[in-house]
Amino acid sequence: MFGKPSAIEIQTLNLIAILTHQSMHQLKNLNHMKKLALFTMLGLFALTMNACQSSGAGEQQGDKTANHQPASEKSGEKATIQLNKETFKEKVVDYENDETWNFKGDKPCLVDFYADWCAPCRITSPILEDLAKEYKGRINVYKVDVDKHKELAAAFGVRGIPTFLYCPTEGKPSMTSGIGGTREETKKMFRDHIEEYLLNN
Repeated sequence: MFGKPSAIEIQTLNLIAILTHQSMHQLKNLNHMKKLALFTMLGLFALTMNACQSSGAGEQQGDKTANHQPASEKSGEKATIQLNKETFKEKVVDYENDETWNFKGDKPCLVDFYADWCAPCRITSPILEDLAKEYKGRINVYKVDVDKHKELAAAFGVRGIPTFLYCPTEGKPSMTSGIGGTREETKKMFRDHIEEYLLNN
């Protein structure tokens, strides 16, 4: 019925067989690659979910830690208190209306006349912050920015900074200026002045 295939037909059949084999092999490779891609995606998804859960747990732990921090640390509150003209008149002295010194505060206070650009002022700032915490309940530590409140500085004859006004609850105030040679000396200087001028020790 069928005659003997010619050489061309044989070559064509062989070529078809080879192409078919290659196609099947490529198809297997393609399926293998698809599987690899799928497993890779699943792995990445699992890692991502784990990372998100770890992050969420860390945030929750951070929230718990934050909730146990003191209110001053969480809110960034300072122990020293900034004054402007009006609050100065309420808490220290009404220099515009009182003809004589009439201290308004309920506790002795130290007023720091400073400026942000002043290098010695930047040294004293953390020291006064520490001392405000150390003497909390016994004295108040106030700060007046002389660049923002020049009238206040002029009213008290502040010509150089830092200048410090010590106001006892009774008696006249005292003023000093300058800082010590080291941080320790400066802190000791403030302690000595607080004890002498404000607490009468």
